[in-house]
Amino acid sequence: MSTYTTTEVADLLGISPARIRRLARSARLDPEREPGAPYAFEFRDLVLLRTAVALEETGITARRLLRSIRALGRQLPSGRPLTALRITSEGDDAIVAVDDELAWHPESGQTRLPLDAEPDGEAVAEISGIPRRRARRRGVERTPRPEDWYELGCALQSDDPVQAERAFRQALEGDPELGDAAVNLGWLLHERGELAAAETEYRRALRVDPAHPTAAYNLGVVLEDQGAIDEARDSYLTAIESDPLLADAYYNLSRLCERRGDRAAALRYLRSYSQLVRIS
Repeated sequence: MSTYTTTEVADLLGISPARIRRLARSARLDPEREPGAPYAFEFRDLVLLRTAVALEETGITARRLLRSIRALGRQLPSGRPLTALRITSEGDDAIVAVDDELAWHPESGQTRLPLDAEPDGEAVAEISGIPRRRARRRGVERTPRPEDWYELGCALQSDDPVQAERAFRQALEGDPELGDAAVNLGWLLHERGELAAAETEYRRALRVDPAHPTAAYNLGVVLEDQGAIDEARDSYLTAIESDPLLADAYYNLSRLCERRGDRAAALRYLRSYSQLVRIS
């Protein structure tokens, strides 16, 4: 499993490394760390730290909040992820965990009556980062936007594609029209060999923005991989209409024209590709 340094986490969450270290020390997020050694955070730690930062403005100390989250990990049934929960801060400064219709105090383990409604002014945040409602108190933005999940996915994409996929799906859940997230999710699925699923995501991006050159180009590649040569050619043409400098699209068009026996067109596209490569 990939791990992240203090500096990387600080960049992802948009806060200082000193604050990351303070929160990590409060909750002992890396208990195996030797004194003086750097922190090594897992993706789950990123989510918990993001939630802690969001709720710290409610008056709950980071120490209480993060230790409550750690207690939740011991209280949940096997296989039940922390991201399925949300944490609320009530008026009496009590920390309450909510799982569907069940609510309880993680610090004591005592259960409560189901929460039918959330009172005005309650500070609420999902552990997964997606809000059930926006807190009214102090006007603080407590949860990441879809764009934040997209940026997190981009940061994780090369080192941890599984967690990057989750981040892109969170982004799209919050904003189904976030075309770039759909393109990147499609690329991850494509790399994994899930061609039909990748095609679906590329087409989703093109529905949002029919002139998205990367989505059109990637769609051409996945269609070509599935043997849909004519459709792939049309997608490459769409890509270069949107971005006439997209060299790889000309190269792929040249190959497809060569396969179809259209040598003149193949040479024309290959010449365009060569000129663009020389320019770049």
